Formats: sequence, C-alpha cells, structure tokens
Amino acid sequence: MADNELKESRKTRYTKMAMRESLIELMQTRPILDISVKELCDKADISRSTFYAHYKDQYALLKELEDETLNSVEDMLKNYDNKRSMYDTIQMLERILKYIADNSLSIQVLVSENGDINFQKKFFRRFAATQKMAKYLAEDDVEKAEYHLVFVVSGSIALLQHWLKNNMNIPIPELAGLLVELIK
Repeated sequence: MADNELKESRKTRYTKMAMRESLIELMQTRPILDISVKELCDKADISRSTFYAHYKDQYALLKELEDETLNSVEDMLKNYDNKRSMYDTIQMLERILKYIADNSLSIQVLVSENGDINFQKKFFRRFAATQKMAKYLAEDDVEKAEYHLVFVVSGSIALLQHWLKNNMNIPIPELAGLLVELIK
C-alpha cells in the first residue's frame, strides 16, 4: 500500500506541476481573467475532473503558487530576524534574489502586468516590513516612513520586473547592493 501511496503522490505532484507550468505559460501572454479551466486543462493535457480534484478554479491554482512563493520568501526572512547589519541585509537580499532567479519563470509572471497587483504588494511589503529593513525605512515622522515604504515597494516591483525582463543581466550581489543603496 505504501508503494501505491508513493505512486499516487508522485502522480499528484506531476499533475500539479503540469497545471502550474501551463498556468505560467498562459499567463506570460495574458491575465488570469482571460484563462479558462478548459484551456488550462488542454495545455496541461489533463481532464477537467482531474483539475477539479485539486482546485476549485484557476484562481485557486494561482493563489497556491502565490502563497508558496510568499511562504518561501518569508522562511528566508526568518533567518535574518535579529540581524541588522548592512552585510546581513545584503546577504538576505542575495538569498531572496537567488530564489527569484531559480524560480524566474513563475516569479516573472507573478510580478508582471498579467499577475495580481495585490500579490506584488504583499510580496514586497513582507520584505519591507521586516526588522532588517526597518532601520532603512524608519523615520522620526511616521507619515514620511509610510511614504518611503510605498516608494520602496513600488520601486522594488519595477526594478525586479526590469531585471527579470532583461534576463537577470545584473549579477545577484550587484543587484542586492543596488537595492540597499536605493532603499536608503
């Protein structure tokens, strides 16, 4: 029975991977609003009943991909909770940028104009709200700090989109240093 469970588990992982890859490929050219479950199933070469065995709709699949991305970044951030030096900040950014580079196809779709702007804001707000960045964003005036955060989040989204669209042409350590420099 353990072998059957293992096979089912592998089959399930493969099916979910095929659905994700299909969603990412479709979202490279248009937003989720314009992608049907039927089209997603055709692309993944699965039946609609298989799709619905795993997800309520295409939005649930997208949300799972977004949540996994956010959780991965958050797990990385936890390793730097009590570290505040410039070196630690750059090291943290390099680790996150490496994750983004390793998952560039999905991240590029998630932060593109076809992705959900709310995901993009959550992604960068989680980063910007960490203790590591607090000293760079902290101001005596709380209102100014909020404006600084909005600027950092928006600018970071645009910078990341540009980096991904240009095939990550700047090395990760250089980009991490540039982000810290721009955030100051």
